[in-house]
Amino acid sequence: MRADAPRSSAPVVAVILAAGLGVRFDTDNPKQLFKVGGKPIVAWSIEAFEANPGVTDILLVVNDKVRSPIEAIVAENAYPKVRMVITGGAERADSTEAALQTLAEAGIPSDAKVLIHDAVRPFVSQESITGCIEALDGFKAVTVAVPSTDTILYAHDLGDRKVVRDVPDRADMFRAQTPQAFRFDTLRLAYAKAASDPEFHPTDDTRVVVDYLPDVPVAIVAGSETNLKITLASDIPIAEWMARSFQGK
Repeated sequence: MRADAPRSSAPVVAVILAAGLGVRFDTDNPKQLFKVGGKPIVAWSIEAFEANPGVTDILLVVNDKVRSPIEAIVAENAYPKVRMVITGGAERADSTEAALQTLAEAGIPSDAKVLIHDAVRPFVSQESITGCIEALDGFKAVTVAVPSTDTILYAHDLGDRKVVRDVPDRADMFRAQTPQAFRFDTLRLAYAKAASDPEFHPTDDTRVVVDYLPDVPVAIVAGSETNLKITLASDIPIAEWMARSFQGK
């Protein structure tokens, strides 16, 4: 399934993060390589961005354990947009920083659109990808998210227990997904500011912009319930069901 989208004058680079070790999944069988619907999970993610006409380039970030198999997947499928496979870092933020450094060394323009995506979200929709690309025409940072259907409790510590501190209005609560997208210079500046903070341990890239560039608004692009992040082995049955649904499109 392809989505119609106007081409941006600036490059649109999808950075697919596939460097996680997946210790909660199976340390002997990296989840990026686990087959769902007869296809490695990472291949689903690559092909989602290959299929979007607004995306011009793809950069894969891997760890040493999965590098050779992922390079073999890329070679076998001859993905035309994949420009490079690079080694990431110990944490997610380290992998994003490695990608930003690689892009800077390649001479990417400051106004390039960069979409950061978790490789283990194999069923991202074309509408979400295109939504990110288009939203960056008016914003410097955007994130895919879905409204929370659950009430969120804000807690703090009281002795050896967590207790409820606040119950935010559910209408204002969203669950973050990926891709999270930025103008290149915006994300690079946020990471540069974060580098001097010893407490810097973000779990996603939006948090970096929110914390270190508080004057930069982050727009929300509609996600979907199918944009599942495969974290545990117990996620595989629903992923198989989703794969059948996507293959039928």
